[in-house]
Amino acid sequence: MADKAYLILEDGSVFQGVSFGSKTLGSGEVVFNTSMTGYQEVLTDPSYAGQIVNLTYPIVGNYGINENDMESSRIRVSGLIVREHCEEPSHLASQSTLNQFLIDYNVPGISGVDTRAITRRLRSSGVMMGMITTDQPESALRILETTPRYDNLDLVDGVSTTQIYDWTVPSLNPDIPIPRVLVTDSGLKYNILRHLRKRNCEVIVLPAATSSEEMMELKPSGILVSPGPGDPQLLDYVVRNLKEVIGKVPMMGICLGHQLIARALGASTFKLKFGHRGGNHPVKDLQTGKVYITSQNHGYSVNADGLPNGLEISHVNLNDGTVEGLQQEELQLFTIQYHSEAAPGPQDNEYLFDKFVGLVNQNNP
Repeated sequence: MADKAYLILEDGSVFQGVSFGSKTLGSGEVVFNTSMTGYQEVLTDPSYAGQIVNLTYPIVGNYGINENDMESSRIRVSGLIVREHCEEPSHLASQSTLNQFLIDYNVPGISGVDTRAITRRLRSSGVMMGMITTDQPESALRILETTPRYDNLDLVDGVSTTQIYDWTVPSLNPDIPIPRVLVTDSGLKYNILRHLRKRNCEVIVLPAATSSEEMMELKPSGILVSPGPGDPQLLDYVVRNLKEVIGKVPMMGICLGHQLIARALGASTFKLKFGHRGGNHPVKDLQTGKVYITSQNHGYSVNADGLPNGLEISHVNLNDGTVEGLQQEELQLFTIQYHSEAAPGPQDNEYLFDKFVGLVNQNNP
């Protein structure tokens, strides 16, 4: 007989379900993701560090786990909530089950709960701290009351690489120019690196705290500032270094990278009520009028008011009007709040890597 499990939210609400994955206790900010596929990419996305993810799609685990869908070296979420957990996946590429995957990385899961009700609660009340446990809810709630809040944690420090390294797959074409692109790792996804290599870039990954002097000593043709978890207002040490390299080489920022570049230029950020997480968010390009369906995963946004001179809003979210992109042509930089690398999500926005590499090649004689 399966063990009972409980999801406890900080407002005192309790959802009883069935335990799967690790039997350990998991705590973090509870958020929801509306993607229909891509659960492995979500689980291994470092931007979810410190969070328990509630997946709205009703059955999860049906195509198993495989090596190619990893977006970092391990699971990053603190816990997983699903309506139905598939124990017997069916897919040629499957190498493991979702249950075993969670066990391997000591992450708890809960199934058999009303994920729609949880989502409605988060939409009406906002994201909140929560806990998955197999213990009694009363004792878990007491622990939750003393658990450090997501908003107060520097989560980038826990997910960033500690060493500089090269990303070498796939191989490069030596017959065309090979620009050097630095990627600052605040919690990057592997698919960003794959896209840059496909466009014949030498890719060097740096710790988030790398100094501006160290960056420029590597003689980059461009710099990409990666996504990542947490509140950008806690990352002044990253912002200071970005201030000193902006304008020296072309630069692109994705998600948290977009927020950090905005802060480096003098803009401010704020927390969204329940964030944007999923693969179906409409974004409008203000220059062309085109609407793109985007993959998103963020809980903070750049404030549209008080943007510094020269920094223009390039994209907006059609659901709530929030800033989804910025550009500063004189500085050869642009940023996006959504995920052009998808994984999971639509591939409509991969053209932005072409745009960035085009700027980089102009800087690579």
